Amino acid sequence: MKRIFIVELFGLSLTGFVIAADNGGILPKSFAGWTESGTAQTTSDPAKVDAAYPGVLKEYGFVGSETATYTRNDGRKMTIKAAQFKDATDAYGAFTFYRQPSMGTERIGTKAASANRRILFFRDNLLVDANFDRVTEMSAAELRELAGMLPAAKGAAANLPSLPEYLPKADAVENSAKYILGPQALVAVKGSVTAEQVDFSHDPEILIQDYASKSGPLTLTLVQYPTPQIADERLRVLQSAPNTLLVRRSGPLVDIVTGAIASDEAQKLLTSVNYEAEVTWNEATSLSKRDNIGNLILAVFALTGIILLVSLVFGVFFGGIRILLKRIFPDRVFDRPEDVEIIQLHIRQETEIK
Repeated sequence: MKRIFIVELFGLSLTGFVIAADNGGILPKSFAGWTESGTAQTTSDPAKVDAAYPGVLKEYGFVGSETATYTRNDGRKMTIKAAQFKDATDAYGAFTFYRQPSMGTERIGTKAASANRRILFFRDNLLVDANFDRVTEMSAAELRELAGMLPAAKGAAANLPSLPEYLPKADAVENSAKYILGPQALVAVKGSVTAEQVDFSHDPEILIQDYASKSGPLTLTLVQYPTPQIADERLRVLQSAPNTLLVRRSGPLVDIVTGAIASDEAQKLLTSVNYEAEVTWNEATSLSKRDNIGNLILAVFALTGIILLVSLVFGVFFGGIRILLKRIFPDRVFDRPEDVEIIQLHIRQETEIK
């Protein structure tokens, strides 16, 4: 099922933005020859950023937005709108939501796409929409410099989702992937399944990707649940739906193929997704040095040897000092006559043997 989905990011006017950006804002005052013109405007209201899809922005963890106009000495002008999300996963989802298959792929930030004078990219938890009045050969390089100046997310907030790693790359339609975290985004992209079938109460992650095949267009939908048990329960729900989709479970993943499902390509696409669990073994597989009795005994002998060695060194040291002083100062420091007394008992015993 081929979808036509066109959304203009931050498409409405920014009337009503009343919070001025300060030096601690998202966007820099200048970069790559561009200088901020006027006062940057910020907001934390998603409805002022995208009046058509404020609920979608909330699903993606929208935090705030900053808009600034930049100019160059040659008269060129550019408007940049930067949206901040809770983490990189949310920013990636919002990026895929607004990105279109007609866009070209760019190397800016973490991921980027461009269409004429508009370049969309995200870095960590920030999504940037740049609109030039005139694009030059250096426009992408200028935005790469901007991306390097944006505040970076820290810790787990910089982690990207693992679900895209399971998407087959063969015959995929470029820039068609949509990462979904909520029911409103699922409806907006006209997903192959309904919110009721997916059941967002289990906090699933959804990734939708279009594929080209000889038999017709195909759409692969991956739904990742917290546990395989939940995925198995949702699999039975999807299998009870009308016969318009192919469904399969792989671990906590539910794979759904729609479109030309009667073709061999559809079956091949369905079986090409295989979940691989990453297991971290947190129990010791061998005795540690501290728990090994042999090492303990060796440590005891080593300590005993050290104590004996220290005793020998001190004994030699003090004995040598005494001998040296006796040779230098005979009968003056040690063994002086007045200090030497011999105790005599003068006992005489007469024994008669009768």
